[in-house]
Formats: sequence, C-alpha cells, structure tokens
Amino acid sequence: MYAARLWASRHSRFLEQVYHAVNPSILAIVRGVTKLFGRRFDGAMTSIEAAAKGVLFDCKMCGDCVLSKTGMACPMNCPKSIRNGPCGGVRANGRCEVEPNMRCVWIEAWNGAARMKKGDAINDIEFAVDHRRTGSSSWLRLARNE
Repeated sequence: MYAARLWASRHSRFLEQVYHAVNPSILAIVRGVTKLFGRRFDGAMTSIEAAAKGVLFDCKMCGDCVLSKTGMACPMNCPKSIRNGPCGGVRANGRCEVEPNMRCVWIEAWNGAARMKKGDAINDIEFAVDHRRTGSSSWLRLARNE
C-alpha cells in the first residue's frame, strides 16, 4: 500500500481532475441509493469506498476525508495521526522518526499539493479527527450533509 500512497501523491494533479469529474456522480449515486433504500446499503457503500480509496491512497477510513486538500496523501498514515502538517520529528532526509523506512506523509502531502490546481487548500487548518467516525464513509457523510 505504501507504493500506492507514493504514486497517488506523485500523480495528484491527475487524481484531482478525476476527483472533480467523478465526485458529483458518486455523491448523486449515494444520494439516490439513500433516498431509495435508506441506510440499508450503508455497509456496502462503506466497503466500496474503503476498497477504492484503500487501493489508490492507502486510506485509513477516518470518516473525514481530506485527500483533496493534502495532495492526495492520507494524513492518517502518519504514525502520530497528525492532521495539520509535519511534526518536529521529520529527519533531514525526509523520513519519519517513528517509521524510518517511510517518507514523512506530510512531505508527500506538500509535494502532491504543489502539483494540484487547488493546492493552496493544504494551508487550511483541519480540526482533529472525530474518532467516532472511524471506519465510516465520508462519501455518505458528504451526500447526507452530516
């Protein structure tokens, strides 16, 4: 999954374009399914989201996705779960202090954001993750305006 994560941040401009093209359709489908079936397919929808985002972004399903703001690098891959930029433990070679074999997630995020058209969104301060949403679908939350 680490390779997928690196690929996603290196191709963030392309993925941003795909996201903006596909996101309205995904949300419309989710809204339609919810309108027709209520919450009966929430588990299936969450599984589909987890599979797609897991393969592409090594997503941790925090329930509050910020991939479009963080250069298509999931900040929840940070061993410290830091949500707003690198900690003070980034090594001089760009490696993580906790996982020395891994490049800092936030270095990948900043590099990915620099490639994106709306890359300045990485400067937005994000609230801490609401861990009650962990494992839930951010697509469902967005579609339902929750």
